[in-house]
Amino acid sequence: MTVSQRSFPLAHLVAADCLLVAAACLVPAASHLTALPLYAFNPMLALLLAGMLLGRRAGMLSLNGMALAVLMPVVSSLLVGMPVVEKLPCMVAEFAVLAGVFALLARRLPVLPSVLLAALAGKAVYYALKALLMPASVLVGTDWTVQLLALMLWGGLFALAWKRS
Repeated sequence: MTVSQRSFPLAHLVAADCLLVAAACLVPAASHLTALPLYAFNPMLALLLAGMLLGRRAGMLSLNGMALAVLMPVVSSLLVGMPVVEKLPCMVAEFAVLAGVFALLARRLPVLPSVLLAALAGKAVYYALKALLMPASVLVGTDWTVQLLALMLWGGLFALAWKRS
């Protein structure tokens, strides 16, 4: 897709990505200020998926997804300390795998199975790295059922938004 064919200008995409990265920093801060366990609903996943939708509109799905996969957790960790440094490589790898696998699967499969399989692949990488880098006592912080419900919620909303965009 050439620059003239984009339905979403590159400058708008960059501005939107900056807002998504800022939101990725604000959510952990809000969670700590309010004592609400917002992390349990995997808000960075929702923000990454929103960025991937915007990237698709700009003809840059893979590139935008990968950029946000790295930037959101790194900037958030540097500015607000969440995720903690020990979990940072796990989150970056999880989101990069999600973005990359989704970009590949979405060409061959319907959107909902693509995003769910990509997110599960990302989670598998996250927990494999976490098992290597951290003690077993902190392997799972959020209940599996809550993680699966959040994944289905964000994946379903993403699929609906994808079809409408």
